[in-house]
Amino acid sequence: QEDLAGLRCRLRRVKALAQLAQLPPVPAGASHNLRSRLEQARQLELRIREKKAGSGATLGAGPSGDTGVAAPAAEAGSEKPPAYQRFHTLAQDLPPGLTLPYKFKVLAEMFRSVDTIAGMLFNRAETITFAKVKQGVQDMMRKQFEERHVGQIKAVYPTSYRLRQEKNIPAFGNGVKKSDYQLTLEPVLGEEEKADGRPHLSASRLLERRKEFNRNLVNIVKQHHKAFLAALSPPMVVPEEKLTRWHPRFNVDEVPDISPAELPRPPQEDRLTTAQEVLSTARGMLTPKMEKALANLALRTAEAGAGEPVASKVPSPASTSSALKGVSQALLERIRAKEAQKLQALMTREPQQEERLAMLGRLPAMARILRNVFVAEKKQALTMEVACARMADSYDVQMPPGEMEKHLRLFAELLPDWVGIHAVRTDTYIKLDKGKDLGLVTERLTRAAKEAEAL
Repeated sequence: QEDLAGLRCRLRRVKALAQLAQLPPVPAGASHNLRSRLEQARQLELRIREKKAGSGATLGAGPSGDTGVAAPAAEAGSEKPPAYQRFHTLAQDLPPGLTLPYKFKVLAEMFRSVDTIAGMLFNRAETITFAKVKQGVQDMMRKQFEERHVGQIKAVYPTSYRLRQEKNIPAFGNGVKKSDYQLTLEPVLGEEEKADGRPHLSASRLLERRKEFNRNLVNIVKQHHKAFLAALSPPMVVPEEKLTRWHPRFNVDEVPDISPAELPRPPQEDRLTTAQEVLSTARGMLTPKMEKALANLALRTAEAGAGEPVASKVPSPASTSSALKGVSQALLERIRAKEAQKLQALMTREPQQEERLAMLGRLPAMARILRNVFVAEKKQALTMEVACARMADSYDVQMPPGEMEKHLRLFAELLPDWVGIHAVRTDTYIKLDKGKDLGLVTERLTRAAKEAEAL
């Protein structure tokens, strides 16, 4: 009732201020100076209202009674959407359980380095050549960076860069002639991303591109994971939007590497582009051993270019082993279906639920420590601060007091007849029933953890 009375009081104040804000009509007997000032105030108020109405009409549709004259001007001067709409993707993080293969993480770091270097050169209106980017990435990462990595970046994020082969680009001391063709990179930006009339690669846009690249990498792994689940016996189908972790038997490091996208090549007719061309040109000029090596290279190149496999290694359908002979097939199918159901629940488990399960798993060991703390203190109740400090000192895993308090409150939630939490004035006290059998307490906590895991 106090909150309701406070809201009513605030509402009366707002209404009073609104009435005060409405200027009264100019009295007939007022002096000329006062009349002019009141008239100026009224004109100012009208202009403010018109400005507010104009901004509202820009965002929404105009009323039916508009003449339509001011509509084009409003559309031409319409402002871009607010930041929370333009950059909402920055807040959409991926689940932590969807880990990437090491080679994908390296490629993501390469993209980040390329974007950082390209952003500086692009904002200075400088031509971005592969030679400049290569040197910068190798200095930042201490790893080799080649054109195939650019092709992989293009394959993962096709709209990230526009690639060309250009010549007559100034080259200072990098061993490239001005008349030679060079691979150039140009970031693809929208029309709204401009500063001083030209496109600008801002820090927020760099972060958005980085997150988009990581999402694309995860989506690639999801496709291999989907094929892996389809090959299981029985097959499993997990919605991608609910997936929070990979199947326990899915090895992310076995996901095939990304096939690079085709890069633009200089228009040279006499350029040899494949191992087959090298072999046909040099046949008869090399030793038999070198010809054989080139033939093997050409064969591997042709096999690699045939297409990237759709899925990683998948398990073969489960076959009935000798140990299961005599067991009915219907029972085996029910067991496998139940196991698949548990695995699907594991793969779609939310991070908050995962954190709660981890806390439930620690409670049986903490129960003994909590009872020993109360026995050692020889008190019926302890403040939450003291109890958390004693528990943190005795527990074998380092844990801040805030996390320890979550565990103590979980004790009170699961076993209210054993642990009680009471707020007295400005302090919070925790009370423990030391007469309870610790074995029964541990059994109840273990059962609660198993039930939560089965959900």
